[in-house]
Amino acid sequence: MDSSEYDGSEWVLRLAGSPDQVVRARRLVSMTLGRDHPLHDDCVLLTSEIATNAVIHSRSGDGGAFTVTVAYSATGVRVSVQDEGSSQAPCVCRASADATGGRGLPLLEALAHRWGMVREAGSNKVWFELVLEMAGLRAGSLAGAR
Repeated sequence: MDSSEYDGSEWVLRLAGSPDQVVRARRLVSMTLGRDHPLHDDCVLLTSEIATNAVIHSRSGDGGAFTVTVAYSATGVRVSVQDEGSSQAPCVCRASADATGGRGLPLLEALAHRWGMVREAGSNKVWFELVLEMAGLRAGSLAGAR
């Protein structure tokens, strides 16, 4: 599924780069999809992770903002979070068992059909796609398209 496969059903929300705004990003996804949508829980979880990363690891969290975009069609959902940039690219690192963070991008790797990041014009955009026909599959070979 690429961006041309979405039927124009898209919601965009710009939020202040503070931790309390992550719940608003989750709420946007939840309300857009509805709680009964088969991809709801995974979409809300992954949105929480990438919105939190925007607040913690980018200039968005230093008084800036971030933008959440939710696009959906009959076959899947695409969510992106664009922040105000960072000095380093997001890292797909493996967290130790006792770490309190570092699991966001590995979760994308595990749950998303496809995901990626774009760094340009001073900002980071992290996105993921979940596809209905693959909702039951969690094969590593299907994740992590960049």
